[in-house]
Amino acid sequence: MELDAVRGYDLIGDVHGCARTLERLLDRLGYRKHGDVWQHPRRMALFLGDIIDRGPRIREALHLVHAMVEAGQARCIMGNHEFNAIGWNTPAPPGSGRQFVHEHTPRHARLLKETQEQFEGHPGDWHDFLGWFQELPLFIDGGHFRMVHACWDSELIEPLRAQHPDGRVDEAFIQAAAERGSFAFRVFNRLLRGTDMPLPSGMTLTGSDGFTRSVFRTKFWEEDPQTYGDVVFQPDALPEQVARQPLSAAQKSALLSYGADEPLLFVGHYWRRGRPAPIRPNLACLDYSAVMYGKLVAYRLDAETRLDPDKFVWVEVERPETPH
Repeated sequence: MELDAVRGYDLIGDVHGCARTLERLLDRLGYRKHGDVWQHPRRMALFLGDIIDRGPRIREALHLVHAMVEAGQARCIMGNHEFNAIGWNTPAPPGSGRQFVHEHTPRHARLLKETQEQFEGHPGDWHDFLGWFQELPLFIDGGHFRMVHACWDSELIEPLRAQHPDGRVDEAFIQAAAERGSFAFRVFNRLLRGTDMPLPSGMTLTGSDGFTRSVFRTKFWEEDPQTYGDVVFQPDALPEQVARQPLSAAQKSALLSYGADEPLLFVGHYWRRGRPAPIRPNLACLDYSAVMYGKLVAYRLDAETRLDPDKFVWVEVERPETPH
């Protein structure tokens, strides 16, 4: 994907409909609104996806980001929530045994609920945004840095890049994701949702979000994990007796890693808390739970090849960012 090498980049984590907070962050970063477009004379915003769902001003957030992208002031990659919306509205191919790429289950309906409600009365708007979501790349490779919503997996990205050099996929690729285990399914699942692992002994846990899970997200960056607790990465901690359980040799070998000598990598997706900081010298997660009254976080990237802890910029999300 073409980037303007003369400009610095401000990478921004998951917005989830927090439009007012995004405006405050852009203002803090030195962007100013000219007409409908937030602009900076020397910098460009790079959004890590998940602009939609959960928050109070989803339409406003989408219009803001889309206007910046159209004006050449920003780039945006696809998050799993944008893919969910595409899949919800994309018919599955004949013979797949399902109606839509993203089946209309109660859980999927709940994830899209706020977005669909806020676009009631704006069907043309929603149709246009769904078309735009499909144009979003699944990753950006800027040479000395990379960005992907959840997980950089070279074994999937390289063959994907051979088919779709700029990371933008077509409707046929999206439809192919209806088949569990297909290349398209694995690409979307790994790049946009990350790595995961079943809980031991078939157990399930119900989180604070009300969802019951048998599988949890794992840290693809952990260097020498020994227990379930070392690799779990989700809003709710594992029960102590589960966290202490050792990983098997097979589980350890199946875990993905991101090498310390790889280019800088920026991800969203993981609901971090606390003070924004690098995970490793070449890896940062910029999702700090904005829609859960956390922080909306940016990293001000220039030419560095190792992350500078002083270049994280954020705003606290005010309670409440009330809807209209």
